[in-house]
Amino acid sequence: MIMERKIRLLLVDDHSLFRESLGRLLASEKDMELAGEVCSVAEAIAALDSCQPDIVLLDFDLGDRQKGLDFIEEAKRKNFQGRILMVTAGMEDADTVRTLQQGVAGIFLKHNSPGMLIAAIYKVFQGELWLDASSVRSLISGTNSGQENPQTYPVLNEREQSVLRCVFEGLTNKEIAAKLNLSESYVKALLQQLFQKTGSRNRSQLVRIALERKEQYVPELDKNR
Repeated sequence: MIMERKIRLLLVDDHSLFRESLGRLLASEKDMELAGEVCSVAEAIAALDSCQPDIVLLDFDLGDRQKGLDFIEEAKRKNFQGRILMVTAGMEDADTVRTLQQGVAGIFLKHNSPGMLIAAIYKVFQGELWLDASSVRSLISGTNSGQENPQTYPVLNEREQSVLRCVFEGLTNKEIAAKLNLSESYVKALLQQLFQKTGSRNRSQLVRIALERKEQYVPELDKNR
């Protein structure tokens, strides 16, 4: 990948050892620059102006009863235009859905490899959505037992379901086309159909809406996994 400039990163994590080790990893990437590293929500908000990051690598649990969601809400109020990638040891399903609803660009679990994190950063920088597979599986397997009569939404056909599964995996249009043996233009057309049926405007919103309507959409996806 040829980059016109380095990707500016802000690391927000309350564990100094993790910050130091991840900082060394990022420093070894010629296309990335660690613009700052902080351990609290207040420091992170202040760093948005001084560091001007393209991407914030944000832990969910920041200690002292601080959550990554607190930062997300404050950053939105400051009209932060960069992207936020959650880098966390784990999250409850409700928190995962809530962060997606707040517009994060992805969720990366810390047990994955450093190389995968680098790939996630590049994908998020390019405007794509990154979702950890285990987080998606957890959401798919969950149920909302409180809804006896879930609302009915437009039905997705088999092709649309296949494309939606690929979107959940974070694949690009080109990767979806290769995986499903379709033309890239046809994949784009299917995505437009998904956007229209779900009332979404982009991939991130599509994923959030599909998860919110999982009684209608996700069980159909789960049968075809």
